[in-house]
Amino acid sequence: MQKNILITGCSSGLGLALTNYYLQKGFKVYGISRNKPEIQNQNFIHISFDLSKISEIKTSLTNILKEIKNLDLVFLNAGMLGKIKILQELSIEEMQEVYSLNVYANKELLDILMQIEVKNIFIISSGASKTGYKGWGSYSLSKAGVNMLVNLYSNEMFNTKIIALAPGVIKTPMTDYIRFELDENIFTSAKKLNEGLVQTAFETAIKIDAFVNRIDEFETGSYVDIRQI
Repeated sequence: MQKNILITGCSSGLGLALTNYYLQKGFKVYGISRNKPEIQNQNFIHISFDLSKISEIKTSLTNILKEIKNLDLVFLNAGMLGKIKILQELSIEEMQEVYSLNVYANKELLDILMQIEVKNIFIISSGASKTGYKGWGSYSLSKAGVNMLVNLYSNEMFNTKIIALAPGVIKTPMTDYIRFELDENIFTSAKKLNEGLVQTAFETAIKIDAFVNRIDEFETGSYVDIRQI
């Protein structure tokens, strides 16, 4: 039987790589993003929606997602980095924008997913949720929030395994900006990223799938960094 998968943020970066990877494996992929990726595959169904519109998520997506009825895998991947600034220069509005998309949007989606049959949910977290690098205030706080969101929902989603998954450093325009444009003397994270392993999005998708195949080894509600397994 063909497996169903839902991926948010499917139009670029890791989300696009996961979409292409699982289409190659024969999955039926439902993708949510503002812009439709250029994918010509009958097993790809695109749902056009801007997840930054938090108040509209349930009214716009509940009926659409409930029609799917069952999902083998869900990757809640959509998110944003926000501006790299020291905390004193970050406004509450800037922090709120990042937190809303990275945490509240996923909260709304989880509420919908609880109404259908879902086997496994992975919310993309980050090593930045554990390490507070200078300049990453909005992102680190939001990803720490993702970890706790996963932990809390694991106590309410009794038939679904839910994991906060840190994929490692992926080569994207976002990481290129951090690595090559930030002053390493001010923001030491730029130097650390350059010294560490940087993977392509598709390489990361392959590693994530290998982790998915080992999902029974991990407890629901946990945080997993695939670089450490």
